[in-house]
Amino acid sequence: MRAIIAICAFLVTLTAITVPVAALVAGPLDIAVYENGDACITFRYELSFFETFAVYLRIADPSAELKAALEKNFNKPVSVISAGSGMAQFTVFDFASVYRNEEAVTYTTPSLSFAEAARVIDQYWFRPLITLDLSPSVTTVRFPDGYTAQFNDAISIPSLTHTVPVAEI
Repeated sequence: MRAIIAICAFLVTLTAITVPVAALVAGPLDIAVYENGDACITFRYELSFFETFAVYLRIADPSAELKAALEKNFNKPVSVISAGSGMAQFTVFDFASVYRNEEAVTYTTPSLSFAEAARVIDQYWFRPLITLDLSPSVTTVRFPDGYTAQFNDAISIPSLTHTVPVAEI
């Protein structure tokens, strides 16, 4: 009986020590804007062992959560291209507004913020048990002509406007 109590105490202590190190860390975020305004968004992230295990057991589905967050944030349809335990890729239809005239095409992307996602996660019971970093390490926005804008460790990305002469498209 004492051995069972000792084992249980050890397991509880081990759980208490290891659970707080669970982490969700945002990696690079790449947004490729297409000529028609659609965008391919690739988001890489790191999950701790426990979160990876939860994904494997289908307790948590980061791609579904990200898809729902993107649809809510942009109010546009989103299609999942691929998803895994460390990466999710989506198409956001009509992501950028596209204005064309005879001389140029102007693309305007919406602003993007992970602050609301952090506030939502802060309300969950498990929040004190995890380390959370939703700021992508690097966010790169690519336009059809190859122009890029980059942001480092930014929780919010401003709206961007980029004009491309028709001859360059």
